[in-house]
Amino acid sequence: MNEMSSKLRPRLARLGDALEAAAGADLAGSPRERPRRRLALFAVAAAILIPGMAIAADRLITSDDVAQSLPAGVLELAGMKPACTTVVQNVEYHCVLDREPSHASGVVKGSVYETVDATQHVNGGCRALNEAATEWECYIGRAAVDQKIIGPDFLGEKQTAPAVG
Repeated sequence: MNEMSSKLRPRLARLGDALEAAAGADLAGSPRERPRRRLALFAVAAAILIPGMAIAADRLITSDDVAQSLPAGVLELAGMKPACTTVVQNVEYHCVLDREPSHASGVVKGSVYETVDATQHVNGGCRALNEAATEWECYIGRAAVDQKIIGPDFLGEKQTAPAVG
């Protein structure tokens, strides 16, 4: 999400400048020139906003993405099939495992683990909510750091194998 906002910020600033200039010209120009200026303004806005919306849509995290990223981050959950539901899109997900993990491995209520996306990068983290460790609350991006599940320097790091214990 930070990458997306850093890409959109300059575009939005240019859009704001273009809107301000067009509004000033519109107020100063004759009524005959206004429709052409408005058309140009809409063209500029579309050229900036439409790619930005495409980037944002590309970055949507689905509940299935989170369900796959939980076992990818925790060796003890390998082979499990979590079912996740969206609490807050791109931020928080509630996941339930299809079976109880081995408690000999140390996965218990309160355990926290990173989640790993399809590109093998840490994209967030989850916390076990119940004694059986079958219910997890997962947070994506900065929310996982805010929840103290992972450190800020760990977010985005490459992880080629799930974490152990």
